[in-house]
Amino acid sequence: MPGLSAWAVRRPVIALISWFVAMIAIVSLGLTLGGQLNDKFELPDTESKTATDLLAASGTDTSRLDGGATIVWSPAEGPAVSESAAGTLVPLLTTVSELDSVTCVSNPFDPQGASLGRDCPTGGGMDPEAMQALTPEEQQVLAASFAPVSPDGRVAFASISFATDAEGELDVSAADAKVIIDEVKAANSEALAIGAQGQVLEFAGQEPPSSEAVGLLVAIIILLIAFGSIVAVGLPIVPALLGLTMGQMGVLLVANFMDVATFAPTLAAMIGLGVGIDYGLFVTNRFRQGLLHGHDPKASAMEAVNTAGRAVLFAGSTVIIALMGLFVMGISFFNGLALAAGVTVFMVMLAALWFLPALLSLLGTKSLALRLPWGKKAGSMVGHPEGRGWAHYGRILQKRPIVPALLALGAVVVLAIPMFSLRQGFADDSGKPEGSSARIAYDLRAEGFGAGVNGPFVVVADLSEATSPDAYGQIIASLNETEGVAGTSPSLELLPIMGKMAQAAAEAGGETPAQDAQTVQAIAVFPDTAPQDEATTQLLERLRTEVNPQIQEATGARLYVGGTQAITSDFTTVLQDALPLFLAIVIGLGFLALVLLFHSIVVPLTAAVTSLLSFAAAMGITVAVFQWGWLSGLLGVPGTGPIFPFLPIMVFAILFGLSMDYQVFLVTRMQEEWLKTGDNLAAVRRGLAGSGRVVVIAAAIMSSVFLAFVPSTNSTIKLFGIALASAVLIDAFIVRLVLVPSLMSMLGKANWWLPGWLDRVLPKVHIESAEDEITDDEVTDDGVTDDDAQPVAVG
Repeated sequence: MPGLSAWAVRRPVIALISWFVAMIAIVSLGLTLGGQLNDKFELPDTESKTATDLLAASGTDTSRLDGGATIVWSPAEGPAVSESAAGTLVPLLTTVSELDSVTCVSNPFDPQGASLGRDCPTGGGMDPEAMQALTPEEQQVLAASFAPVSPDGRVAFASISFATDAEGELDVSAADAKVIIDEVKAANSEALAIGAQGQVLEFAGQEPPSSEAVGLLVAIIILLIAFGSIVAVGLPIVPALLGLTMGQMGVLLVANFMDVATFAPTLAAMIGLGVGIDYGLFVTNRFRQGLLHGHDPKASAMEAVNTAGRAVLFAGSTVIIALMGLFVMGISFFNGLALAAGVTVFMVMLAALWFLPALLSLLGTKSLALRLPWGKKAGSMVGHPEGRGWAHYGRILQKRPIVPALLALGAVVVLAIPMFSLRQGFADDSGKPEGSSARIAYDLRAEGFGAGVNGPFVVVADLSEATSPDAYGQIIASLNETEGVAGTSPSLELLPIMGKMAQAAAEAGGETPAQDAQTVQAIAVFPDTAPQDEATTQLLERLRTEVNPQIQEATGARLYVGGTQAITSDFTTVLQDALPLFLAIVIGLGFLALVLLFHSIVVPLTAAVTSLLSFAAAMGITVAVFQWGWLSGLLGVPGTGPIFPFLPIMVFAILFGLSMDYQVFLVTRMQEEWLKTGDNLAAVRRGLAGSGRVVVIAAAIMSSVFLAFVPSTNSTIKLFGIALASAVLIDAFIVRLVLVPSLMSMLGKANWWLPGWLDRVLPKVHIESAEDEITDDEVTDDGVTDDDAQPVAVG
């Protein structure tokens, strides 16, 4: 890669042409061969997956379990199914049923149970022959069991079924989803509360903000202030955008052979744009320094790629390694996200090391053109080294380094405190804002049918090895007797009626009920408590560890608990089991890479530990905002709820790579100064003088890019935006620029210790050059710092 950058500097025109050829080829491949994004989610070797597989193998259509939507209503006075309510609801349901994306809408107002729509099951899905075999009392019990009206008659609901494509995936247009939401909102009033819920309606009618444009605008403003040149501003941004374009095409290509989530391109864009601008900034800033100090443009470009360019290669590789560490989880969902983000990071890194060096070499001093009043021209800094203010800041830290170290550590610890309340799970509609359509529907269903109706468990009974002829009935009875269970579907009362119907249907067809057709049965178990309550999690544990063994011993049948809450629990367990290996690989590889780079044990160890501190603080802020609701109004967070289980581990993978970036750019200059002077305090100050300013600019840009995604309507992207932005701000401004310099000042020459035998074995990797373009904060008459005049090793 350094050879590629050097070639780009020597042959800029050819390098630019070859870049655009490669870009056109990748974009063409992405547009013509790109795969389809999907949100498929499977956990290997878990009970919830076994439950789903059993249902699928038995012929049950599992794709529609969570595929519809529901309209729920309750009048302020009177029953839910009345003439007055029908005057509002029947026209609404009719309008919804006529949408192209809708196949059927149930209609509780029809006495015969007939539904609305072009593709509804006849007779409400019941076999007429079987129904005739039931007594009026039995028919009444059957109707009550599946009634869309609450027992007290105050709440009712209508189910919406949607069209699917050839692969069984929902085929719902955004326009139709918006119509449903708009119709429900228009009908909602004080006299008649109406809500609608369903994942397909989640973002209906909401236009996603132009997050990339907002992030770019902020980056442009920061770069204008930092560089004072309009042309120089474009140097980090243009390569980042070109690399991001190639990265997005790479994401589509990855989707050909892996499951890639629908939000993956946005997440990859967030990460790619942030690191891409930062990588371009580091190379451009080094090139600009050379020009300002009177160096030849070609020499400045070559110096930039041999110093900052090598640091970019190392930093970008660290980010990619951290992302690839997600493969140890063994979850396809993570694999797609990791590869999509990794491809994007690689492309923006490639742009900073191929396209940008060629552009710098071609522009030369014109890269500082169109200067603003505070802009500097080439050669204006000859004889005036930079960084005295940052060096003076370093000297202030070093007067009593224990004080800033404790203050920084205390701030990080305080910010991390909420992390201990982290509750992982998939948020439901209980966290939506009061008065929203989804929240109204959630509250009404809980009020009319019980809290557990919003999150039932799906218990799959495998009767293939049952030893009791009444195993199914015993299972239903045991589930209903379990502490925390409000009821089941089917219920105990319904079992004999269902058996009678099956017998009647078989006799009408001239057959007898086949026993093997009943070997897999799905049972909905409704908890007493809401989906997010701790008691619901305890019920899941009770079903798996107590009820299942008892039933298996008594009947020979096995139970497998699935459903959303079970999947969440299994997901968390899988992550916890794989987390030690993940941390060992990511942190271990990062540590070894820094040992190779710095020929030190303490510096890499400090980097790894402080990265964990930054992560803990970022997760603390995330919990405070998304679970506790702090600043939720200001940040546009619609409601509180648990944190997605995959967020912490994804954030750590991304943050670890980014924090290593800042560690590399900051400490490499310190290392060179240590090798020159043998004075640890001077090395720390001069390292801050050389890299402090650019780290601040880079962190400001990256955090701004991440914050620009916070207004997103996608809750996952909003979570990542806040978590990553806070992580970067904490890591750069508190950890890298306060805590790390303070610790290194206290540790003295121990920072640079490495066993002699290991020092001889490891290859030497130099990133920063020895060009004296920076200064200390105290200068003698001859221009030499006091520390340089009398180097003293501090231990």
